[in-house]
Amino acid sequence: MDSKITLSFDSEVIRDAKEYADNNDISLSRLVEFLLRRTILEQYGSLEEYPISGWVKQIADGRVEYYTPKRGRKDLKDEFFSSKK
Repeated sequence: MDSKITLSFDSEVIRDAKEYADNNDISLSRLVEFLLRRTILEQYGSLEEYPISGWVKQIADGRVEYYTPKRGRKDLKDEFFSSKK
C-alpha cells in the first residue's frame, strides 16, 4: 500500500531528478523509493558505508568533477619524500 510523504530538496536536485526519472521511464516517487529501499535493505551502519560510486552511477548525468583541497609545494614535497622511504 502506498503512503504519501512530503520531502524538501534543493530545486536544482528536483529538476535534475525529474529529468533523470523521465529519461528512464520511471516516476520520481519510484526512483526515490528504489534508492531508499536499496539503502535500507543493504543495512548500512552509516552513510559513510554507503557505496557512493554505485549510487552516483545510478543517478548522475554528465561529467563528474571531484574537488580536492589545494596542497602547497611544501606538502607535496614532504609527501613525495615520505613515499620514497
